[in-house]
Amino acid sequence: QVQLVESGGGLVQPGGSLRLSCATSGIIFSIYTMGWHRQAPGKQRELVATITTGDTTGYPDSLKGRFTISRDNAKNTVYLQMNSLKPEDTAVYFCSARRPVSGSPNYWGQGTQVTVSS
Repeated sequence: QVQLVESGGGLVQPGGSLRLSCATSGIIFSIYTMGWHRQAPGKQRELVATITTGDTTGYPDSLKGRFTISRDNAKNTVYLQMNSLKPEDTAVYFCSARRPVSGSPNYWGQGTQVTVSS
């Protein structure tokens, strides 16, 4: 059974930081491109970051410099370090796993809430 379990969300003040984790099981983690996405109320889900099996990372221009994705293949876990958080970063954050031959994620986590507010 495949499981992706996010953790690390919560309430943080503007300018603060959070580190999200996504622990996986049931997949050969090292062969998957991992991603983080987010969905704010009333908005579509959007891609936040990706990391390939070769540790190549990708971010939308709007998030470059504030968010950093990383992975630990020994722990089957992907991380998202978020710095200088803004109220508009408030959303449910999801991790995903995509096989190299797939055009879209094959598996999703259940999400973790991030709220940026004073």
